[in-house]
Amino acid sequence: MATLNISIPNEMRHWIDLQVTSGHFANASDYIRDLIRHNQSEKEAIRMALIEGEMSGESSLTVAGIINEQKEIIKNG
Repeated sequence: MATLNISIPNEMRHWIDLQVTSGHFANASDYIRDLIRHNQSEKEAIRMALIEGEMSGESSLTVAGIINEQKEIIKNG
């Protein structure tokens, strides 16, 4: 396993320490690895959504129309 040394502001270090003391993470490295895994998953989900969007064809809706349509879907479950 590789080692990486980084510099972060005190406020960020305090936040990491809070996450560790909460019991959700074993140590700071565990927390950072979790952040990276989440970021990787998020980027892959965005990539897949873009591909799906490209494959779905053109829409007659405006961007505002698409947003409103999605808001209605969320609102109505």
